[in-house]
Amino acid sequence: MKSSTFTAIDRQKQIYIGGLGGRKPLVPVHPEALAEQARRKMSKRAWAYITGGAGLERSMAYNRAAFAQWRIIPRMLRDVSVRDTSVSLFGHTLPAPFLLAPIGVLELAHQQADLAVARAAAKVGIPMIFSNQASVPMEACAQAMGASPRWFQLYWSKSDELVASLVRRAEQCGCTAIVVTLDTTMLGWRLRDLDLAYLPFLEGLGIAQYTSDPVFQKMVDRPLPSDEPSLKPPLTLTTLRKIWSLMWRYPGSFWRNLLTGHPLKAVRTFIQTYSRPSLQWEDLKRLREMTHLPIVLKGILHSDDARRAVDYGVNGIVVSNHGGRQVDGAIASLEALPGIVQAVDGRAVVLCDSGIRTGSDAYVALALGADAILIGRPYVYGLAIAGQAGVEEVLRNFLADFELTMGLAGCRRVTEIRRERLLSVR
Repeated sequence: MKSSTFTAIDRQKQIYIGGLGGRKPLVPVHPEALAEQARRKMSKRAWAYITGGAGLERSMAYNRAAFAQWRIIPRMLRDVSVRDTSVSLFGHTLPAPFLLAPIGVLELAHQQADLAVARAAAKVGIPMIFSNQASVPMEACAQAMGASPRWFQLYWSKSDELVASLVRRAEQCGCTAIVVTLDTTMLGWRLRDLDLAYLPFLEGLGIAQYTSDPVFQKMVDRPLPSDEPSLKPPLTLTTLRKIWSLMWRYPGSFWRNLLTGHPLKAVRTFIQTYSRPSLQWEDLKRLREMTHLPIVLKGILHSDDARRAVDYGVNGIVVSNHGGRQVDGAIASLEALPGIVQAVDGRAVVLCDSGIRTGSDAYVALALGADAILIGRPYVYGLAIAGQAGVEEVLRNFLADFELTMGLAGCRRVTEIRRERLLSVR
């Protein structure tokens, strides 16, 4: 974002001039107010799923606390009248060092779900990482984005045939990288969801990438092993209402779904297929045989794992503790970032997510060596409040906040954001 285009100062003027006419921003600018307004828009179960973390949510707290350990040292008289926030990743120039993190089951926040986010991302120019647990198939989102860049997140299922099919579809719909999420081979112990006894996938939510996949459909048609008694839900009016809703929501006609029971089979197949706890480093070789695209590993928190990833030919790493959703008490992503940057030593792209709420947070992560950062929950809050327009507002505010922070700190371009511009207060 250069000053010859729409700048942070223009964004400020938009908001303040709107205020003269009595108009406030469409979505709150303050991160906590943004989250609170989203909470009021969402159901109790949806809010718990989107905003919750593992256990006592200490990892979520650590993510935020880690940013408080660093102070930005502004430099003066540097002529920051022209500010360039662009970066290059895998040969593609992006207007800013941001991507949208893959977040599943977005229909919990808004009925247009991933489609609204895809349109917003394309309009603002920020790449979207399509979630493996999306509510809208990747092809529909890709069509909505036109030529705007996108990546695909992969959860490695128990079926290599299904993995290959998802990767092939990602290539065909213009994704330019595959992001393998490593830290969710099993779901974390999430107290908010457990207390509500709620997992959206059991109701057929967030499985659109599967139900739109030809390999998965063949798997659904195959005979399934008998369920264990403990996995069969009690037959109640609530159960029947949820099955009825699933029949309407699932692709195809309601009556066909009801007569064939295909949606229920699909949910059972998903549960039996989703994720592979046995995943090992050697499996990456098979993924490399499946695709020519850059491979990015998401969930790396240890420098030895980062070195090993590079040794296996991985092209990028996302330093992430999954927004605190998997291991309660895990190290903060930002705490792990400097060591991983040092271990990688320029041999792979390094990105960072978890706990990033402001442009100054992004500045700190970039100063500690990240090539770009992933925006997560904030854009979902914007989606819940105002759909596509809400996501756009959140992203424009993020861009403006970052550009102002960069300029006020004395940096004209992202490459000038370096470690020596920070002070550690640990």
